[in-house]
Amino acid sequence: MKVVFMGTPEMAVPTLRELIDNNIEVALVITQTDKPKGRGKKMQAPPVKEFAESKGVEVIQPKTLKENAEVLARLKDIDPDFLVVAAYGKILPQAVLDTPKFAPVNVHFSLLPKYRGAAPVNWAVINGEKETGVATMLMDAGLDTGDILLVEKTPIEKKTALDIAEELSETGAKLLIKTLNDFEKITPLKQNDADMTYAPMMKKEDGKIDWTKPAEEIECMIRGFVPWPAAYAEMGGKTVKLFAAEIVNAPSDLEAGSVYDVTKKSFSIKCGEGGLKVKELQPEGKKRMPVGSFLAGTKITGGEKFE
Repeated sequence: MKVVFMGTPEMAVPTLRELIDNNIEVALVITQTDKPKGRGKKMQAPPVKEFAESKGVEVIQPKTLKENAEVLARLKDIDPDFLVVAAYGKILPQAVLDTPKFAPVNVHFSLLPKYRGAAPVNWAVINGEKETGVATMLMDAGLDTGDILLVEKTPIEKKTALDIAEELSETGAKLLIKTLNDFEKITPLKQNDADMTYAPMMKKEDGKIDWTKPAEEIECMIRGFVPWPAAYAEMGGKTVKLFAAEIVNAPSDLEAGSVYDVTKKSFSIKCGEGGLKVKELQPEGKKRMPVGSFLAGTKITGGEKFE
């Protein structure tokens, strides 16, 4: 079996690794271009590129796939059995989707048709879903609209989006191998568009906390925006990012956003309904830390308010 693999972030690496470990010929890897990262804006290769090159697999990074005659010629020359896609990051043109002998197969990290789009894991957590999962699917020119092949579910519980992403990346890699090996036995299932929900790319401002919302919603938001953009609020003109919190009871006479129940190791914040005991945070200009470490160097009193 010969495949061309397309993927970009760390979440796609386990799928590529599983292909190689199962002795499936990966003739080519296509990934997005290097991007500037960090304060120094140093160019950094995508994780998929770094892993592929460490395994001696050829990598190309086209700026665009639309009407790219060079990429199409390369794909036709390889003549792959499958095009395997995992979090590539762009919609593929039909000309690319038509190149494999059997099918273009995508590993999508949601229970389709729920959460089509760029950030399915995050929005499933943010929206308080009880479970999520991974699906392998046939690809068409739409946004995650193709027929479903295989699905595996997982409970969300109190996991962060990062926890779920790491779990699903491994689950999806194994599901992809099963999909390819059993491809001719699988009956594709059409998606019900009426059940579709959208998972758009996240923006920094999505993480801003509205303390008038119930504690349960804000706690889901905190877990859903780990590691980026992180749920955040302002106190004393400075931004504080929250990474973990526990739902607790709160006095009914406090305004939303007010601090209460301050000890040497913890403090809580009043929400529209209930409150949140903060467990882990990151003050502006400092590293992420347990709340006890934060309180050792910062004085907070009851009645202070997060905006």
